[in-house]
Formats: sequence, structure tokens, C-alpha cells
Amino acid sequence: MFTGLVAGTGAVESLERGDDGVRLRVRTGLAGELSPGDSIAVNGVCLTAVHSDDHGFSADVMEETLRRSSLGPLAEGDEVNLELPLRAGDRLGGHMVQGHVDGTASVEAVSEDGFARVVRIGAPPGLLRYVVEKGSIAVDGVSLTVAAVDGDGFEVSLIPETLERTTLGAATPGQVVNLEVDVLAKYVEKLRV
Repeated sequence: MFTGLVAGTGAVESLERGDDGVRLRVRTGLAGELSPGDSIAVNGVCLTAVHSDDHGFSADVMEETLRRSSLGPLAEGDEVNLELPLRAGDRLGGHMVQGHVDGTASVEAVSEDGFARVVRIGAPPGLLRYVVEKGSIAVDGVSLTVAAVDGDGFEVSLIPETLERTTLGAATPGQVVNLEVDVLAKYVEKLRV
């Protein structure tokens, strides 16, 4: 379980593609906190570290994850958001994020709004049904508040801290991002059926 409060970024060091998936290596100072078998969210995708050292960690990414997330097109040198799992007793500063990406969407526009930056994301109707104004959503693993929503997408407003600490500071139109909607909305819908 995660909160969507990114602990830092890392750089993709290597991608070893095989018939059954990808072995991803990420260079990060957070690796010292990982042991084999530990979870870590990479752009909002919960992965399991299979190896770690002082410079980075490796994780296997299966085909299902490559199809459903934006991890498939990653290349060496790409920056990724990283978050270690929530520990019992930690503050819950974002919202409950599972690291189970629901799908991807594209950044449609980026505009300045005072010291904030507004990012508009076009999203498919199957995900938009769970997005509400002033609700929570994870975009590339970052817990954000939905500033506006319509039938084609939604907007989030990023404060300077988010712009500086996450990869969303470099978001540009056309960029594909991972989305995880609030799991509570999905459970409410399921209970109503």
C-alpha cells in the first residue's frame, strides 16, 4: 500500500527484454532501503525488487503490467517516480494507492496558473466514471486532487513542490501517464450492483 507521496525519482539504467517480460534496473539513492522481495512503486506501478545495492535496484515486469501501464515504452535514461510502501504508523498524507494501475492516458495540455501548473489529461470513459472533482487520483504514482473533470478528461493543478520532486514537472502534451483511480469508488460501484 502506498500514499502517492513520491519519495524521489530514479533513472532507468537498463531494460533487459525477454520473451516473458522485462528486467528493469533503476538507479536511485532509495535502493539502500530495499531488500529482495520488497515492494516499490515505479511511476505508480507496484513492483517487487529482485536485487538491490547501494546504487539501484532491479525488478521484473510481466507482460500484463507492460500492456496496462506506461512502463513498456520506457528507455534507458528515462526518469521515473519512486515511492516506498507505507509503514504501519506512518502519516497518510496523500490517499490510499495500491500500485495497481488501472490504465494509461495522455497529457493533452499544460498551462501556468500563478505558481501552479495545470495539467489536462484525456482519459477513457471507463476510468473517467471514477473521477470526481476534488477527489483523489494517482498520476504516474503521484497523489493529486482533481481540479476539474468533464466527459473527455480531467485537470490537476500541481504545486511547485510536486513540479520539483516528481517527473510531472516535465509533463508535455502527448506524454502517456499511468492512472490509478480511487479504489473506494470502484468498491462503491461494485456494492451497488
